[in-house]
Parts: sequence; C-alpha cells; structure tokens
Amino acid sequence: MSKVLRGFTYFFAAVTFAALVWIIGYVLVSGVPHLTADLFSWKYSTDNVSMMPSIITTIYVIGGSLLLAIPFGVFAGFYLVEYAGKNNKWVEGIRIATDTLTGVPSIVFGLFGMLAFVSAAGFQYSLISGILTSAIMVLPLIIRNTEEALMSVKDNLRQASFGLGAGKLRTIFRIVLPIAMPGILSGIILAIGRIVGETAALMYTLGTSTSLPNSIFSSGRTLALHMYVLSSEGLHRDQANATGVVLLLVVLVINGLSTWLSQRFTKGGQN
Repeated sequence: MSKVLRGFTYFFAAVTFAALVWIIGYVLVSGVPHLTADLFSWKYSTDNVSMMPSIITTIYVIGGSLLLAIPFGVFAGFYLVEYAGKNNKWVEGIRIATDTLTGVPSIVFGLFGMLAFVSAAGFQYSLISGILTSAIMVLPLIIRNTEEALMSVKDNLRQASFGLGAGKLRTIFRIVLPIAMPGILSGIILAIGRIVGETAALMYTLGTSTSLPNSIFSSGRTLALHMYVLSSEGLHRDQANATGVVLLLVVLVINGLSTWLSQRFTKGGQN
C-alpha cells in the first residue's frame, strides 16, 4: 500500500513539475526572440509599444499599495493574535470576513473601486484609484498571513519571556516578531505577486493609458495590463509575448527575494 501511495506521489509531483517546465519553456521560447532594446525605451508610441512606462507604473502601484496595506494589515494581525481574546466573537467575525475577502474574485474589487474611487470620490481612472483598490484587495491576505505567522509562535516562549520580567511590547519585538517575520514576509511577497499579476481590478480603476503617470491622479497601465491589452488588440502579439518574459522574470525575482529574506530573518531570530 505504501508503495502505491509513493508511486502516486511521484507521479503527481512529476506532472506538476512537467507542467511548470512546459509553461516556463513556452513563455521563454515565444517571447525571448522578440525582446529588443526598443521595448525598454522611455516613450510609448504606435511604432514602438515600449513596456518601460508600464514597468514604472507597476512599481508605483506596488509601492503605494504596500505603503497603505502593510501597516493596517500587520498591526491588525498583531491585535487579533496578541491583544484580542481567543474566544472573542468580534475576532472570529473579522477572521471570517478576511477569509471571505481573500477568495473574492479580483473583478469584484475592481467594480467596487470603480464605484467608490473612480465615480463617487471623483478620482477618475488614475494611479490613486488603482493603489487604493489594490491595497484593499491585498489587505485580507496580509492580515491572515500575519495571524498565521504569529500563531505559529509557541505560547511557552511568550510565558518564559514574561517570567523573566519582560513586558508585552518587549516580548513581541524581541521574541515573537523575529520568529514570525518569515511568515509575515511571505504574506507581503504574496501580496506583491497578486498586484503584479492583476489585470481585472486595475482595468476598472487605473485605466489603460500608455503614458507614464505624472501624478497620482493620472492614468496608466501595469505590466500585466499592458500584456493583456496588446494580446487583446491582436496587433502586437510578439511584443505581448516579450512582455510575458519580463513578467516571468519579475515573479522569479520576487520568489527569490522572499526565500532570501525568510532565511535571513530566520537566522537573525535564532541568533
């Protein structure tokens, strides 16, 4: 029986790995030959559908969204685990809400952002509308991952710290936070990955302008949205494939950075 289960495990692992290799190979083969220096020029034109404005806009959206979502998400997670009671119905309600929002399709967030920020607030299709919508979209993800990271820290470590005379804040910053940091960072990296690959929510809030936003009230397009528009138009398929290669590299860099930071903070917490 164990050999059969082991065989199934190896089979499905091989299928998963083969699918990953096939996807990466397809993206590289179809996109690398069309990567040119012109695609990284600063100005977009009908003759040269440069992706550089989209790359910069993506950085703007990521930075602005995390600037809003991380403080609220991390501190909310700390409150729910470290300060709120374990049998608190209010806490249970928040956890149900965050779990529900995590599974909501991104287009729903996009429609909400369009109604709340584009129309009601009068921001129109702009960078600020996209940032606010993205921040709301990834906030439940950061809260939940922060909670899970903090709950993974054993209570006896907290009790030992209290027994040595350390206060609540000192215990959190000196004992709990270093151990939970890899999990918190993983949640933040997942949030970045979701923003990088997002199209539906940003299409209804950020817009699809090809120019680089000169203010938070200007429209633009992220890298994923840029690739979607090029593919849907059908006029620049080769450039869309090249954009896919850049997106793939961005995802690989994010994953590598996540692993490196987790290992670094884990070693720091052990020391």
